[in-house]
Order: sequence, then C-alpha cells, then structure tokens
Amino acid sequence: MFVVGYETDWRQLRQGGRAAATVALCAALVPAGMGAGAAGLFHGAFTAVQPHQSDGRAFWMFMAVATSVTALPVLAAIVRERGYAGSPAGTVATAAAGIMDVAAWLVLAAALAGAGHAAARPWPMTLLLIALFAAALVLVVRPVLTRWLERSPVAQGSQLTIALGLALSSAWVTAELGLHPVFGGLLAGLTMPRTGGVPDADVLRPMEQTAELLLPLFFVTTGLSFNVGSLDGDGGVLLALILTVAVLGKLLPGYAAARFSGMDTHQSAVVAALVNTRGLTELIVLNVALDAGLIGQELFTVLVLMALITTLMTGPLLSLIERGRNRRNAPHDVEKAVPVMPDGQR
Repeated sequence: MFVVGYETDWRQLRQGGRAAATVALCAALVPAGMGAGAAGLFHGAFTAVQPHQSDGRAFWMFMAVATSVTALPVLAAIVRERGYAGSPAGTVATAAAGIMDVAAWLVLAAALAGAGHAAARPWPMTLLLIALFAAALVLVVRPVLTRWLERSPVAQGSQLTIALGLALSSAWVTAELGLHPVFGGLLAGLTMPRTGGVPDADVLRPMEQTAELLLPLFFVTTGLSFNVGSLDGDGGVLLALILTVAVLGKLLPGYAAARFSGMDTHQSAVVAALVNTRGLTELIVLNVALDAGLIGQELFTVLVLMALITTLMTGPLLSLIERGRNRRNAPHDVEKAVPVMPDGQR
C-alpha cells in the first residue's frame, strides 16, 4: 500500500477537475448506498450464506466500501495498455479512481474503528486519533522531510531507508490505534516527498520489487480463505444480488456523471467501464475485513468472486465500446468504385 500512496499523482487528480469529482461522487455514493441498503434490506440473503453475520453499523459501512471501491493501480495499468493515457476519459477515470480510493479507505477505517486495541475506547475517539495522526503526517512530517531532502545530500542518498522507516512506523501506529497496518502503509506513501512531483526511482523500484515478492504470498492467503465449493444456491443468489448492486451501481452513475460533465457518449462509456474495475484493492479490503471479523469465509468467497468478475468484465466492456464506436464512425453508404473506361470501350 505504500507504493499505491507514493504513486498517487495529486496533480492528475486536480487535472481531472470537476468531471473527475462528479464521477467520483456519483460512482462512489450510489453503489455505496446500494451496498449498505442491500445489507439492511436483504439481511436474510446474507444470513442464509453466513448465519452469524453482523448486522450493525460497521458491517453496513463495510458493504458500502466493498461495492463502491475502484482499484486505482489496476485501472491505471488498463489505461496505459489500452492507450487511454492522456485522453479525457483516461484522465477523468484515473483521477476519479484516486478520489474514490482515498474515500473508501477512510470509510473502511471508520468501519473498523473500535476493533483490536481500540476496543477499549469509543470509536469516535479512535477516528479522532487517526485523523490527528494523518494530519501530523501531512502537516508536519511531510514538510520536514521535504526540507531535509532538499538540503541534505546524506538524506537524498538515504531516501529508501527513510521510506522504509516511515512505512514501518506508520503501520505500527495505525495498528496500535486499532486499524490494519495497510492503512499506515498508505498514509506513509502519501506522506513521502517526491522529487519534482515524480516518485523517486531509487525508492519506487525496490518497493515494487518487494511488493512483487510478497504479492504471491498475499494471493496464497486469499486462496486459503476462498472456498467456492462451500457455496450453495443461497450463495449463488447472494452473489447475483451483490453483482447487480456492484455493476449497476458503478456503470450507470459513472456514465451519467461523465455525460453531465460534458463528455461525449464514447468517453462516458469508457469512464464507466474503467471505474467498475475493482481488482487488487478490493481483495485487500476483503482481507482486512476478514481479519477484523467483519465477515466470515462464506461472504468473503462471494465478494472475492464479485471482485474477480467485475475486474474481468473491464476488458470485454472496453472492446465492446470501441467496436461500437468504430461501427458508428464507418460510412453508412459505401460507394462502389466505377472504373473509368476510355471512350468507345464498354
């Protein structure tokens, strides 16, 4: 999560402007409301799969996050691979995903407040402590590190060590506050100064290599908790319900918000398809919730399937959108070329 925070380009978020903010607002609030509402209205469908499922505020907030999250790293990779980088649709979708990612982690932090070590204190106090810690990182630690790196050659040559220390200490603090350590890694990545607004390769490359080394272990632990064989007909019904909420809650508001912001139909469709990508971010959210006891193995399996399906949908959806545009741009009447014959010849 340090890499995700470190690579977050705040300038690109600002470049997205009003369109990105509008898309983020609609493509986050609508599926979040639908997810939380489904958890309350269809509580029987959840308990049929997981009999001892929680029905409190924390679970509703978690379902809001689970159905509304967008995977910024996966989306950014798709934007690059599909050639949308620099296009209005790519810029708006990436900026909107960044906004939604930050909001999702904040809501998940609120949902988890009171768990772990924080159980001894009221959850509003936990949220206040987390907010104070985040403010200290942004308002104190980041400026101090920035000036230090600008003035000290020794610090410039030790950026990786500084980043590791910042990430580990931040993860420890958030764990002590009752949150998952991934929150600390994300905050550390957002705090770490970047040279000229660009991530330093000497910091980013080793962190990415470490992530690549540890990522298979993450998928192993995810796979150990994933048991599709445990799902029965009730599980299929719940999966269909959650998929409907997750997909429609992203595609329709995302498209409508992009159109409202002045984008054409093609760009709006691309934005909607991109923000429906959940990927690795969703899996991290689900593992955090599973570790915190918000969900059990059965619901975890259903939500992992939802994350995989919605992510795999993105490529075919974009291909379908591009084919539709190509058909619309093709001339409706193709004039046949008539060869010009010399006079007197037929």
